[in-house]
Amino acid sequence: MKPKIHFFTEDIEFKLKNKTNLKKWIIESVEAESSFVGELNFIFCSDEYLLKINQEYLNHDTYTDIITFDNSEEDDEISGDIFISAERVTENASQLNIDPQTELHRIIIHGVLHLIGFLDKAPKDKALMTSKEDHYLNRRNF
Repeated sequence: MKPKIHFFTEDIEFKLKNKTNLKKWIIESVEAESSFVGELNFIFCSDEYLLKINQEYLNHDTYTDIITFDNSEEDDEISGDIFISAERVTENASQLNIDPQTELHRIIIHGVLHLIGFLDKAPKDKALMTSKEDHYLNRRNF
């Protein structure tokens, strides 16, 4: 099956740069983890939109930058819907004093890594997740 990666927006104006290179980077990152991309949907939205998803589906009443829903049906297949708050990404980048594109790519690969099976709640898991994010961010060539 050919990998399918789609980008959508909900309730905001958002222009994603370098879509072709971004798709290639995501596929290469997934394959480096011995998995393959089935279908990934990235939905860029507002803080309020993502808060409603967080409340409705996860019973969390907090803002977040990303929520990932796993739709994978086969072993090693990565398929899912990844909702990203564009507002939160911009605010994170400002607070961390980093380029907004870099922060966006970190959040994108973070969601992908969750679908692969990486966790981030326990300190040891979070350290591994951050290490993987850094590794794949350093492999970008665009």
